[in-house]
Amino acid sequence: MLEIVNLHASIDNKVILNGINLKINPGEVHAIMGPNGSGKSTLSNVIAGHDGYDIISGDILFDGESVLNFPPEKRAHLGLFLSFQYPVEIPGITVSNFIRTALNEIRKAKGEESLGASPMLKLMREKMKVLEMDKGFLSRSLNEGFSGGEKKRNEIFQMAMLEPKMAILDETDSGLDIDALRVVANGVNALRSDRNAFIVITHYQRLLDYIIPDFVHVLFNGKIVKSGGKELAIELEKRGYDWIKKEQK
Repeated sequence: MLEIVNLHASIDNKVILNGINLKINPGEVHAIMGPNGSGKSTLSNVIAGHDGYDIISGDILFDGESVLNFPPEKRAHLGLFLSFQYPVEIPGITVSNFIRTALNEIRKAKGEESLGASPMLKLMREKMKVLEMDKGFLSRSLNEGFSGGEKKRNEIFQMAMLEPKMAILDETDSGLDIDALRVVANGVNALRSDRNAFIVITHYQRLLDYIIPDFVHVLFNGKIVKSGGKELAIELEKRGYDWIKKEQK
């Protein structure tokens, strides 16, 4: 589904990614861990098409097609989704209007008819029930005045509505208490299928107690330096990243 081939990227003339190679198949969940500054968020932004980064070399293939020259909206239409680490506030735009516009734009790109108000609301309520969200959430301005947990839950709600093929969760667990973490993780697990895939970016093993990954990768200095199963995340929790740094010297 997603294949990253020897990807090198920079921002403001500073090289951040130094040769990323990663292949993700449908039905898989890949966790990416690493110390601060290792390139985790840069990787997620580059995959999504953030225009602040420069691609030096390499490629990103989605369903066998290079998307390097595609703008973010076209990547979204193809089924790529990024849950932001720090979701922005958009005063005056309600959650329901934002979701309705986003979903219908994707349906339009696929040649499908827009969903009317009644079926759209029904679908929203179904997804909100999974995420234990109050229906009053829909009338609030997007992320304005939201707590950290509400912002992250809203990101997962957007993902649930858009049903992307490939979802990238960039530190979705940051700032969440145990209850909020459980709700967000349950929402992700409810959406897992053999037709989609996930990249879960996190510092901590605790999220992976709820979202069980098929593979865990350690990113260090812009490269994937170690891969394994969930046991690798447990080892990182016990030993920290110092032993990874020593291995790379």
